[in-house]
Amino acid sequence: MKHNFYSSEDVENVPEFIEEALKYKYAPVQLVGTGKTLVMIFFNSSLRTRLSTEIAARKIGMEVITININDAWQWELEDGSAMVFDTVEHVKDAAKVIGTYADIVAIRAFPGFTDRTADYADKLINTYMRHSPVPVINMESAIRHPLQSLADLMTIREHVKVENPKIVLSWAPHVKALPQAVSNSFLEWCGAAGHEVIVTHPKGYELAKEFIDGHRVEYDREAAFADADVVYVKNWSSYKQYGSILSKNTDWTITDQTMKLTNNAAFMHCLPIRRNLVAMDNVIDSNSSLIYEQAENRLHSAAFVLKNLI
Repeated sequence: MKHNFYSSEDVENVPEFIEEALKYKYAPVQLVGTGKTLVMIFFNSSLRTRLSTEIAARKIGMEVITININDAWQWELEDGSAMVFDTVEHVKDAAKVIGTYADIVAIRAFPGFTDRTADYADKLINTYMRHSPVPVINMESAIRHPLQSLADLMTIREHVKVENPKIVLSWAPHVKALPQAVSNSFLEWCGAAGHEVIVTHPKGYELAKEFIDGHRVEYDREAAFADADVVYVKNWSSYKQYGSILSKNTDWTITDQTMKLTNNAAFMHCLPIRRNLVAMDNVIDSNSSLIYEQAENRLHSAAFVLKNLI
């Protein structure tokens, strides 16, 4: 593994990494983090990411400090800027100071949805990594969520007993404009693991080319779901009309009738899920649902990443 954990490119061999993470999940706990400190910085709210990463760190012996950015100084990201407005501290100063206190830093920061170019440059976390003297973990950035994707691939490997599963990533309706990070990252990690994904969504919801390359788009949802072994459901807002909600079509809600098109597929979602909008209760609570297994593996994926960085 490279110095940081930002994307699948920080892992030399993704299939081996997934296998090793699953072995680590069931191995006796080793206190490899004793005497080390993790600082977690949140620009956005979190439940699973915050809890799973902190508990994982403590289980391997680390001390943990959490900073909500609203409780700290506002950061300036531009080099050479005259800081005469609301920003109080430059990110290069914050990164270097925090790096003298911490052994690993983890950051969560969502997109702004006002400037696609800026969001897809992932400026905040990339600028921080450039100045940080210690490893940085991406706890979800504007365009990627690698801890979630590692947990997702662990879950598929552990519970879907098909050699080459047909994996479908399906858009579903939502009341808010959501980031593309989970979907982007899932496609990126699946590709690195050797899986082609069938991506299905209404027209206008095409994802960025850098993430969709190597996968297949199928606008006919019934054709996409036919004989699927895994159905991963996630809403995302438009990439082309950036951040927009183009459709609230509840025909794309996942129902038991939708799932009957599949090969008794596993149902997956990263949570939180809007019940009876994204998917119906009888799908979410079915025996084929792996949502809680995914959530549990968030703990193990974080522990494995921390162990490797230490």
